[in-house]
Amino acid sequence: MSFDPNGVGIANGNLFGFPVTENEADIVIIPIPWDATASYGKGTSDGPKAILDASVQLDFYHPKLQNAFQTKVFMTAISNEWKEINTKLCVEAIEYIDFLENGGKLEDNKDFQLTVSTISEAQNALKDNLKNRALELMKQGKLVGVLGGEHSTPLGLIEAIDSQNKPFGILQIDAHADLRDAYEGFEQSHASIMFNALKNCSNLTKLVQVGIRDIAQSEVDLIQNSNGRIATYFDWDLKESQFNGNTWASQIEKIISLLPENVYISFDIDGLSPELCPNTGTPVAGGFKLEEITYLLFKLAESGKKIVGFDLNEVAPGKDDDWDANVGARALWNLICAVELNRRSHV
Repeated sequence: MSFDPNGVGIANGNLFGFPVTENEADIVIIPIPWDATASYGKGTSDGPKAILDASVQLDFYHPKLQNAFQTKVFMTAISNEWKEINTKLCVEAIEYIDFLENGGKLEDNKDFQLTVSTISEAQNALKDNLKNRALELMKQGKLVGVLGGEHSTPLGLIEAIDSQNKPFGILQIDAHADLRDAYEGFEQSHASIMFNALKNCSNLTKLVQVGIRDIAQSEVDLIQNSNGRIATYFDWDLKESQFNGNTWASQIEKIISLLPENVYISFDIDGLSPELCPNTGTPVAGGFKLEEITYLLFKLAESGKKIVGFDLNEVAPGKDDDWDANVGARALWNLICAVELNRRSHV
């Protein structure tokens, strides 16, 4: 491809302004502008567009990937139809969540039962559309990623990978465990993505969670009763271990050792320290520097294991600045470079 990595970024509609078509791409990213079940802050449905806009402002040298600017990555168009559906359903969802937070009971209100049903039907359609699209791309030899939106969005991609009938694991970077069963009545809630992945994916042998620091007792019970299928590295344990002299490098070595040969990466931006993502849907004090997660991603990429898919979610642009979008674009760039380094090693 013809691209000047030293020139001005060109807003050509593709991530980073790279002159790559879907047909030419090795990596295809599907953006999903959806945050209908977000229970605290809205705005992540605007994340894909904000990241796309910010991505052309980056420089494209990467110390871990030779000729990183030659990575053949393509992002499909952001669906205006799904964005409009999400906008309409968010209005209804906000009213419903406010009703719950004021002590309302879903079983006592038929109008809100309809709201939940309508949103659930839309999410099932969204999931099925994504699964079918991902399968088409995978048949073409593409490595597929999702750019959300709330963290419920990549379930269809994870199910597509599961349908290949190869054992795989998920590396989840997140402030939350996302192991809720039908949170607030939504079966595909942003707080339920990993619960659903474990329930729906028979080939998902291991979920390794990193950075969890906001969790319900029911989720702790599920982890403890998973017979080792879930391994959770809580933020407080990682930090205490570092305070006692253990390095991040040694911790990462243990984390990666638990993952099977095939690995899916799920990166919720709120796994980072909240000053890096202040407008994300549910920010939590604590977390990581971007460099710490980048180090983890490249150690995984260099481990010999194979990255089979990925997502980045929960980036919400601020109303008055583009800080979240800027960090989100850089997080995505590092993730893609790690994925590309790994892909090259398995060609």
